[in-house]
Amino acid sequence: MDKFTSWIDRNQDRIQKEYFDFLKFKSIGTDPQYKGDTLACACWVRDYLSRSGMQSELIETVGHPVVFAENLHAGPSAHTLLIYGHYDVQPVDPIELWHSPPFEPEVRDGIIYARGAVDDKGQIFYAMQAVLAFKELEERLPINLKFCIEGEEESGSLGLTRALPQLKSRLKCDSLLVPDFDLLSADVPAISLGARGIVTLEVTLIGSDTDLHSGLHGGLAYNPNRALVELLAQLYDADGHIQVPGFYDDVELMNEEEKNLFSYLDHPDAYKDAFKIRALGGEKGRSMKEANWFRPTLEINGIAGGYAGPGFKTVIPSRAHAKISCRLVPNQDPEKIGRSVAEFLRSHVARGMEIDVQVEKGERAFRSRADSRLARAVSDSYSDVMGQPCRRQLTGGSIPIIAELMRSVSEEVVGMGYGLLSDQIHAPNEHFDMQRFNKGIRTVAQTIQRLK
Repeated sequence: MDKFTSWIDRNQDRIQKEYFDFLKFKSIGTDPQYKGDTLACACWVRDYLSRSGMQSELIETVGHPVVFAENLHAGPSAHTLLIYGHYDVQPVDPIELWHSPPFEPEVRDGIIYARGAVDDKGQIFYAMQAVLAFKELEERLPINLKFCIEGEEESGSLGLTRALPQLKSRLKCDSLLVPDFDLLSADVPAISLGARGIVTLEVTLIGSDTDLHSGLHGGLAYNPNRALVELLAQLYDADGHIQVPGFYDDVELMNEEEKNLFSYLDHPDAYKDAFKIRALGGEKGRSMKEANWFRPTLEINGIAGGYAGPGFKTVIPSRAHAKISCRLVPNQDPEKIGRSVAEFLRSHVARGMEIDVQVEKGERAFRSRADSRLARAVSDSYSDVMGQPCRRQLTGGSIPIIAELMRSVSEEVVGMGYGLLSDQIHAPNEHFDMQRFNKGIRTVAQTIQRLK
């Protein structure tokens, strides 16, 4: 039994209690009513890192503050590692589908249920525990270590993005570790070497100044709901290809050798069964691996218009709304894609229907090297902890700020994590377990040792 495992065993009750304390903060960064809770959470993280022997502070931004901490006692010639994470969490809706209150962590059959249990409170907290272990074991950190933990990752990292020009000298590092990723499967570790980029749009169609009686005006006024679904349907052809001109122009085609550098569990039936998915979408003729990692997507994330509550309110709504996100692959420019999608929507809307399209700021995809010093250190640590060879993977999701951090503070980036696709991240009943949490502590601690 190594020293970190022994330390975890001795302190397991305290670690779990403090993990639960962290999870109890209602740090929904996207909702203004939780601004106070989110600030309180940031202060708690700052104080916890101080207790771990780090010089820690809050850095104000145009949004929620960034928690910055550093320990540079290893000296200027030592390797400097920056660990990035976030303390904000997704909203909890629909609340009625939770089996226990989302901010009152509950253990059921050895599984911890709470919003943020994995994304990203659980994962950044095991990294924080690894640093505390060095202090309590009275071991000097063998490298220089920094933390950057923000409060707006779930809403686009606006505060950190705006503050980055002033912060980049403080965040400068030799390598960047992001514990906000998943395992390949429950017993197969994998470092993450890239993520897709993203751009989002909001669309509003306006058909009248007020809702209209669907009997008195039915057959006369063009229904914005109908116009919206007709418009959205034109975004795809029968094979699932995106019909926006130029959408695929900058997509690099990868050969089989390049694709085989990355491991993917390509089992459609098992995937459908695990997530109770009735049908697969995307481009026909593409493998799951291609569709999720190497191809861009356009998804309709939400549609609203009129009344959808209990009973009926028989109206033709005055407005209809949709939210759209595009996941992008390397070389695609989010600004260009957003502009192209907006132009397509404006040019294809039903005649006479007023349309407003807002394009949000996006971020590019990122890819990192498999042979970097950090990649080797994390891979070897994973293999030691899990007893299995470590693979390489990408993710279909997005962490928009990572590409910006690669340009500003370090090109050497590795994503790691102990999440699973089945952990209900962003959904009701998000969950994690202490076995994987403890493996996270050991993996980060061993990575720090290997970077010496």
